[in-house]
Amino acid sequence: MSAKRAWVTGIIGLLCCSLSLVACVPEPSAPEESAAESTETTESTEAFTVGAIPDQDAEKLQRLYTRLAEYLTTELGVPVEYKPVTDYTAAVTAFKVGDLDLVWFGGLTGVQARLQVEGAEAIAQRDIDAQFHSVFIANASSNLSEISDIAELAQLKGRSFTFGSESSTSGRLMPQYFLQQAGISLSDFKGEAGFAGNHDAILKLVEAGTYEAGALNEQVWNTRLEEGAIDTNKVKVIWRTPAYYDYHWVINPAVEDQYGEGFSEKVQAALLNLDPANPEHQEILELFGAEKFVETQNGNYAQIEQIAREIGKIQ
Repeated sequence: MSAKRAWVTGIIGLLCCSLSLVACVPEPSAPEESAAESTETTESTEAFTVGAIPDQDAEKLQRLYTRLAEYLTTELGVPVEYKPVTDYTAAVTAFKVGDLDLVWFGGLTGVQARLQVEGAEAIAQRDIDAQFHSVFIANASSNLSEISDIAELAQLKGRSFTFGSESSTSGRLMPQYFLQQAGISLSDFKGEAGFAGNHDAILKLVEAGTYEAGALNEQVWNTRLEEGAIDTNKVKVIWRTPAYYDYHWVINPAVEDQYGEGFSEKVQAALLNLDPANPEHQEILELFGAEKFVETQNGNYAQIEQIAREIGKIQ
């Protein structure tokens, strides 16, 4: 055999060996492909978004709704995300355009949201929300006396007064309604009525003497009192309003298409199943100032809607 022929034969042999080795390399196993597909499916699931009216300090709300989102993620089997909003109106708008799926509204904002989203439902409220109250508070140096009858609200004429948000049920709507029942209009106050933005801000302004009096959510007052955050030498409660329906969860009907039929009921069940005997659940309930959540329905807020129309908050 010539040297050239021997060289060609050797090259062919090497090529055959290389092809044999390539043929022996195993293909990726089917389970690995399935795991990758499963991960992609989980990551692509759109988050269920939860929001709330910003009725207290942002730090307190962040802690509360982060805990709730973690709980709902486990219960619902989908990622749940809390999205804070800047003010009450922003919460209603975000619900209307679909940026928020479930929102903790006050009585007024809940009605406003449902009127703008056909099929939206009130699904749960705290045990305290069927008999909710506002409290009227006064700076100690104002010499305003405690009120035993609604007619005695007349002593607020000529005094400086602050509400919370303009869209707050317990910090504006119902206090203004009761003031009107006593024959007091906003023009009767000294200067323009204030709108502090949230209940914690009302407390600080009246305690500091910036306003002589104001009205806020009773639950916030009681909670801050228990925390020792109120100087009772500087500010006091002078009147507790009659009861009314207030805060509640409202769910967007679009979740049925996004997460499957019956998802609204699943969300409702998760809220109702918060158990004070469970330490993790108890922390959430305590942050809400509640013993438990109970069922509610749209019709419970008919009085709120009627009053809102009377004072021009709903056209």
